[in-house]
Amino acid sequence: MAAAKTLGYFPNTFRRNSFLRGLNLLLTYDQRCTGRCAYCGLNSVRDVGVTDPERTFIRVRWPTYPVGDIIARTRDDGGQLKRVCVGMITHPRAFDDMNTVIHRFHTEVGRPISALISPTTIRDPGRLVATRQAGADMATVAIDAATPELFERTRGRGVGGPHRWEQFWEMLEGAVEIFGRGKAGVHLIVGLGETEKEMVEAIQRAYDVGAATHLFSFFPEEGTSLDGLGQPSYGQYRRVQLARYLVNRGLGRCEAMSFDAQGRIVGYGVEDAVLEECIRFGEPFMTSGCPGADGRTACNRPFGNERSGRPIRNYAFEPDVEDVALIRYQLQDYDGFGDGQR
Repeated sequence: MAAAKTLGYFPNTFRRNSFLRGLNLLLTYDQRCTGRCAYCGLNSVRDVGVTDPERTFIRVRWPTYPVGDIIARTRDDGGQLKRVCVGMITHPRAFDDMNTVIHRFHTEVGRPISALISPTTIRDPGRLVATRQAGADMATVAIDAATPELFERTRGRGVGGPHRWEQFWEMLEGAVEIFGRGKAGVHLIVGLGETEKEMVEAIQRAYDVGAATHLFSFFPEEGTSLDGLGQPSYGQYRRVQLARYLVNRGLGRCEAMSFDAQGRIVGYGVEDAVLEECIRFGEPFMTSGCPGADGRTACNRPFGNERSGRPIRNYAFEPDVEDVALIRYQLQDYDGFGDGQR
């Protein structure tokens, strides 16, 4: 929906005058995604049709438009868009179609392009060479769950789904090999039932492989089997955001951090001055995603994790002084401020 607004399909207004920097596209088919992920609005068992106007993904509508029209609008009136991301669903045609769309944007628009890939569909990491040749300079794998047990329960055999934990990590390693260190990314969702320690361990694993982590806060999708699960507390999310930033920037490591008996972060393993510098400018709490040619995050997804009227989780802009004051409070909150918000 943010992309549709930015390209003029809908009125373009965002909270606090923020704007979209990255064009997120998702391949759409008459047949559903064959995945059965317990939290996903696109899963094959959700009782919403593919063309239903009420169909949502990550709690927002994803309207469909012809590729040629999107390319024309991006080329003619998409100056603020610094990157294009073409995403697959789990569908037999999706890999070839993704590469075709990437090639068209590469030759007709000239923006940096990311590929959001489905390991279950691609199977062989070596096939990503074709994606790079099509024009993508980065690739991302949505592993989502922080532990193999949670992955199995929400995406794999536990829900009768086709996805396998080992295959997703192997694909991430293949993406790093083909696109280069720092040119591959992993999506992880905070709040599926993992501890903060387990999430930081997954972030560290991705970093050691050569991939950056992009965080999402779980947001219950109506009609899915996890629609009764509340969002993670603000405290949990803020602490993981800060830990992710330290790991991704090479400033800290999971092994140096301290955790309490519940797996919550109580120490970050870096000097106080380093921690203060990170918090003061608020960058760890901004949306994390692939960068544009200017090095700044392009995939800023304005308010994609947000509920109207609630405090912001991923800032699509630089937090101001009042925002940082709230963030400081949230970082120190271990009592569940915001628990259960839906």
